[in-house]
Amino acid sequence: MREPIFSLAALTVLELPPPEMVEVAAQAGYEAVGLRLIPATPEEYHFPLARDAGLLRRTRQRLGETGLRVLDIEILRLKPDTDVRRDFCQVLEIGAELGASEVLVAGNDDDEARTIDNFAALCELSAPLGLHPHLEFMPWTGVKNLAQAHRIVAAARLAGQDNACLLVDAFHFNRSASRLEDLVRVPPDWLRYVQLCDVAGPIPDSMEAILHEARQQRCFPGDGDIDLRALLETLPSGRPYSLEIPTESLRRQGIAALERARQALDKARAVIALA
Repeated sequence: MREPIFSLAALTVLELPPPEMVEVAAQAGYEAVGLRLIPATPEEYHFPLARDAGLLRRTRQRLGETGLRVLDIEILRLKPDTDVRRDFCQVLEIGAELGASEVLVAGNDDDEARTIDNFAALCELSAPLGLHPHLEFMPWTGVKNLAQAHRIVAAARLAGQDNACLLVDAFHFNRSASRLEDLVRVPPDWLRYVQLCDVAGPIPDSMEAILHEARQQRCFPGDGDIDLRALLETLPSGRPYSLEIPTESLRRQGIAALERARQALDKARAVIALA
């Protein structure tokens, strides 16, 4: 059986400019990278790939030299005031130019009907570019768990958007108390890639604590307490794995980005081998 494709997510080595991230991913043994074209928070490291033509050119050059592909681009947030074409058209075009096939989408809107409309509009805008928007559920957002994400993606599909997809991140699956029996009911073609990580301990009582864990306390696969084997055995096989593990605390300890990327990949391979 062919080994799955592994992609280095931006959050794992967030301090690196995109060309350096591509180089580190290639040296560590990845086949792909995920590029963060829109920052998740105002405070994080950010390199304006969508606005800096020189940076975009150097990134494209490193992709060509290393042979790596871009798996996904991120992070497109659907908010109450989102205008899909105004806010995301350029980003989607750059993603397609770089060869990405997947788009990570967050639902930051408590109005589910509006989220459905905006997600369907995003899928319609993405389709001619060969892109597949993936709605990622996160317990502190407007799309809090797998069941709600399933409902929204189903509505977009019913509206004719066949590229509407759903993203499962192991951390969010666990911390949202989503269920394997619900995951079995998700059509396999909605799940084109998976985000893999781990976390230690039980689900915290407060959403603030869960958010803190998500940004600062995730673990490499197998180093925490998520039943990753059960999750992986429930998900469709053969999907690319995006390794998204914030490692800022390890960076502050002096552990280089290349070593962090290698550890993530080695531990992910070991977990998947068991599953």
